[in-house]
Amino acid sequence: MTRATAAAAGVAADEEVRRAVEEKPVVVVGRRGCCMAQVARRLLLGQGANPAVLEVGDDAADPAALVSDKAGAVVAFPAVFIGGRLVGGLDRLMAMHIAGELVPVLKQAGALWL
Repeated sequence: MTRATAAAAGVAADEEVRRAVEEKPVVVVGRRGCCMAQVARRLLLGQGANPAVLEVGDDAADPAALVSDKAGAVVAFPAVFIGGRLVGGLDRLMAMHIAGELVPVLKQAGALWL
């Protein structure tokens, strides 16, 4: 793959992520081959949500930069978006779950039918 083709593929992936975050209540974005995106997916499935899981290549931008213009936001993959907003990584998702904050956020985003 040429550098121009790789750059075009990166732009297409970035646009796909932006579109999914705008259209779907819950999105998990992970690097291709990373098992942590599946851990986030299983946690969300266990709560009754059905997240869209997108895998991006190593040439993908910072997950926060994919949908946010905030400078200085540092988020590791997998990045979790709920209701069009960046929640954070797997550590933040687990912290929300343990604190009892995850289900209310999922309900507010329309990801749960309870």
